[in-house]
Amino acid sequence: MKPDLFEAPDYYNIDDLLTEEHKLIRDSARDWVKRDVSPIIEEYAQKAEFPKQIINGLAEIGAFGPYIPEEYGGAGLDQISYGLIMQEIERGDSGVRSTASVQSSLVMYPIWKYGTEEQRKKYLPKLATGEWMGSFGLTEPDHGSNPAGMVTNFKDMGDHYLLNGAKLWISNSPFCDVAVVWAKNEEGRIHGLVVERGMEGFSTPETHNKWSLRASATGELIFQDVKVPKENLLPNKSGLGAPLGCLDSARYGIAWGAIGAAMDCYDTALRYSKERIQFGKPIAGFQLQQKKLAEMITEITKAQLLALRLGQLKNEDRATSAQISMAKRNNVDMAIKIAREARQMLGGMGITGEYSIMRHMMNLESVITYEGTHDIHLLITGLDITGINAFK
Repeated sequence: MKPDLFEAPDYYNIDDLLTEEHKLIRDSARDWVKRDVSPIIEEYAQKAEFPKQIINGLAEIGAFGPYIPEEYGGAGLDQISYGLIMQEIERGDSGVRSTASVQSSLVMYPIWKYGTEEQRKKYLPKLATGEWMGSFGLTEPDHGSNPAGMVTNFKDMGDHYLLNGAKLWISNSPFCDVAVVWAKNEEGRIHGLVVERGMEGFSTPETHNKWSLRASATGELIFQDVKVPKENLLPNKSGLGAPLGCLDSARYGIAWGAIGAAMDCYDTALRYSKERIQFGKPIAGFQLQQKKLAEMITEITKAQLLALRLGQLKNEDRATSAQISMAKRNNVDMAIKIAREARQMLGGMGITGEYSIMRHMMNLESVITYEGTHDIHLLITGLDITGINAFK
C-alpha cells in the first residue's frame, strides 16, 4: 500500500487567515483521511463499494452536522470549519464527501431548520453519531434541473399521509435509515417528509454500473402507498425554497470539497514531475509541465480565497444563493480541469489506481453535474446580474 504523502498547497499563506481552531479541525480531518481513507479507497472504488467501516470515523471528526448545535448532537462549529472538513474529505474521495454532505446539509439541516423540536431530538443525535444514516429525495427520473416539476406526491388520509412516487440518483439510499423526501400535497405545494426504513412500500434499490463516485452508494427511493405518520412532516417551511435552502448548504460544502480534490491532483502531479526522468532530467524541468503546474496552483489559490470569503459571508448569514452557486460552479470546474491536466502529466500511469488522479477525474464528472449542473449555475449567475430569467 502506497503511503499518503499529501502536502497541502498554501501559496498565499491562507492559513494566516484561519483561527487555531480552524487549523486543528482541518488537521484532524486530514490525519483521519491519511490513516483511514487513503489506504483503502482505491480498492473500494475498483470494486464499486462504499466502505461502511469509515462511518464512525466520519462522525468522530465532526463530518456529520458540524454546524448543528451541540444540544442536538452536532459539533456547533462555524461554516469555515464545515468547509475545511469537506475539503479534507474530498481530498480523499468525492464519494466519501458526498456521504458526509448528504448527511449534514440535506438530512440534518432540514430537520434542524424546518422540523419540530420533537423531530430534532428524535433524529439529529443519531444522525450526528452515524448510528442512523440519511438520504435526500428531490431528483426524479424525469425531473433533474427542474425540481418544481416533481410528480412524487402525498395525500391526507386523516390519520396519516399516503406517499407515492420515485426519486433517482440518491446518495446513501441503499443503506439509509431515514430519508428526507420532497413531495407535493394535493394542492401542489412542496413539503418535506421524513420517511423511515421499514415503512411498508418504501424500497431503496441500488444503482450499479457507475463509472463515477464508485466508492459511494447511490440508488433510488421508491414509494408505493407508503403510510407516513403526520408527525413526520417538516412543518416550518414549504415550497421549492425549502429543498433549495438545503442545496445551498450542500453546494457551499462542495465549493470547499472540490478544492481538496484539486489539491490532491496537483500535489500528485508535482511530486511525480520531480521524480519522473525523461530526456535526462525530471519532467518538472520542462516548460510545458511548469506551465501546467503554475496554472494549477494559481487556480487552486483563487478557489481557496473564493471559498474562504464565502465562508465569512455564511458565518455572518449574508451569503446569497447566487454567491454560493458561483463558488460551486467555479471550484468544481477548476478541479476537473486540474484533474485532466494532472492525468496528462502522469502519462499512462495517470489512468491506473496506483495514483488517485483518474478516480478524482471520474468522480468530478458527477460533482460538476449534481446539485445544479455547470450550465444551470451559469444561468443562476446570469439571472442575478441581469435580472432576466433565462430558464423559461
